[in-house]
Amino acid sequence: MIMKIRDYVAADWESVCRVHDAARPDELAGSCDPRAFVPLAKDPESEELLRSRIFVAEEDGEVIGFAAVDDSYLSFLYVHPVHYRKGVGRALLQKSIEAATDNAELWTIVLSENVAAIALYRSEGFEEVARFDSKNEGYPVTCIRMARKSTCEPCGKSDASG
Repeated sequence: MIMKIRDYVAADWESVCRVHDAARPDELAGSCDPRAFVPLAKDPESEELLRSRIFVAEEDGEVIGFAAVDDSYLSFLYVHPVHYRKGVGRALLQKSIEAATDNAELWTIVLSENVAAIALYRSEGFEEVARFDSKNEGYPVTCIRMARKSTCEPCGKSDASG
């Protein structure tokens, strides 16, 4: 079984919804009331997703994860729970880093208790830059803004250092 990352096509919509809806409860766990869960097909944020550049991870013709980048904002990254800890999220994150249009920084928002996501982002060079309280479907939640400075490929230095 070989996983590949490819661009999203409209025919992937139901599979993307299935992945999101299976993984979202794990994202909310410990961070927000589970009643904040809204299926992706009914979530107003799905419009933001569809305005973004979307990548899907596919294995044997099945969509097992997806990520979305809107300029320099990583707006979505979900992996079906059956495929956790298999490198799917990392592959999608790395593809998103490559695709970001703002070469200075790629950033995302992660829920404060989503330990696995925070660890993944840190392992790929993201750092916490802000922590704030917010609402998710009316339920309180603490969010973390994480950002990753881009690097100069040939020299391995951040763009700011030349």
